[in-house]
Amino acid sequence: MAQDYGLPPIAEENRALVRSRLREAENGNGPRETLTVEWRGQPEHLEVIQMPAGNLCYNPATHRIRAQSSHDPKQAAALADDPWSSESQAYLDRLLQVLPADPARTDPEFDDLVASLKEYGQTDPGLITREGILVNGNTRRAGLVQLYGPTHEMRVAVLPESCDWQDIAAIELSLQLRKEHRRAYSYINRLLAVQELVDRGTPLAVIASTFRTTTERCRQDQWVLANIESLIERSRSTGGHLSLVAFEEQAEKFRELHRAYVKQYATNPEKAELLLENRLAAMLFGFAKTDVRFIDHDFNKRYLSKMLPDDSASAGPAASTAIPGLGRAVKGPSADLSTAKSLTDTVLRLRVAMQPGGSIAQDAVDEAQKEAKKLREAMDEAISLAGRDARIQKRKQAAPARLADAGRDIEQCVTDLVMSRAQSSLDEDAFDDAVTDLRKKLQKLALEAKRTVQDPGDGVTWLIETLGRAR
Repeated sequence: MAQDYGLPPIAEENRALVRSRLREAENGNGPRETLTVEWRGQPEHLEVIQMPAGNLCYNPATHRIRAQSSHDPKQAAALADDPWSSESQAYLDRLLQVLPADPARTDPEFDDLVASLKEYGQTDPGLITREGILVNGNTRRAGLVQLYGPTHEMRVAVLPESCDWQDIAAIELSLQLRKEHRRAYSYINRLLAVQELVDRGTPLAVIASTFRTTTERCRQDQWVLANIESLIERSRSTGGHLSLVAFEEQAEKFRELHRAYVKQYATNPEKAELLLENRLAAMLFGFAKTDVRFIDHDFNKRYLSKMLPDDSASAGPAASTAIPGLGRAVKGPSADLSTAKSLTDTVLRLRVAMQPGGSIAQDAVDEAQKEAKKLREAMDEAISLAGRDARIQKRKQAAPARLADAGRDIEQCVTDLVMSRAQSSLDEDAFDDAVTDLRKKLQKLALEAKRTVQDPGDGVTWLIETLGRAR
């Protein structure tokens, strides 16, 4: 069920004004504007009226700023306590204007919206309840008020009187989370919206259809959000915790991490968990996805541990967990996994200590910054080593991979020959020229293989004996 936020103080005033404006629209002689929305599974044609922008209230349940609302803990608490107070509405107004990943800066897309409103006016109507709660058009309302003040008239469609918070949530999702919407929701807010629908019991196939994506992507979104929430919980310390905003710009890294995790988990779950912890630590330090790709399950053991002080390089295996009522214990994580988790927890602690607006003493912040700098430099050097080895391995595999591709092409050529024989369609002269050219290239390959391969196996021996005798 959707959370009930109650009604704004001016709900009755807005009801009366909405009734009056709807009556005026009905009795008017000019063309009447309507907006069609999906209402409880059926299309509904809604009357569009004009309302003073200052009378309209921001929707505290909007998914557009769900993650960002926790950015300021004090204001977030006030918002949860009374979403209709002037302070809470001002907080929502500000959040609608800022960058999702950095609430301290204004979003250029909001500036573009304001410029568009100034030049072209409001092109599409918003959507409100009879009490004046904005279901769609929150950001447009912020732009219009910034330009013209609270008395400016805003065009809005009006939902039926029976509209409740469950309807508000459903309609907002159907309208706002489509890809064609002008100002897309941020990555984390999309994840939250998917999980909210899952919690309501909506089938993944329906969710995927709503977002115009696949069920596999929806499962990926659930996995990512679960890991983010786990990291936030692990980051809780005396000085606070990370917020959802801290992960806004990690979308591509999380998607690549999920693909690598699933692939590794299919063969070795323990290695998959090591891969997860190792990459999460690097992501928390802000390494680029091209760097994170070099981190595998053995990254800590092969590279990073050599760069760290002896007292921070390893941890013992976790204690066994007793199963109540059975008198048995389940083996805890291995020493390698415990070390990887400990490293991630250390990075989380440092991130919390260094985040702006925290309650940690300045000398503790300075110490955390020094520790983070050393750890990041060590990780940067370890990633460089891992990247070098990966490039060397790639070069080692380049020649075999190309020869394997050539083999597949020859297999296809055999199939083409069979088909051409049945149809008498082979260009024999062209085929002969191609075979002659192939022989020359194979002779070159045999010559270079003889020079390069120090301990030839059966295949290379055959190649050299058959074709390597050429000049």
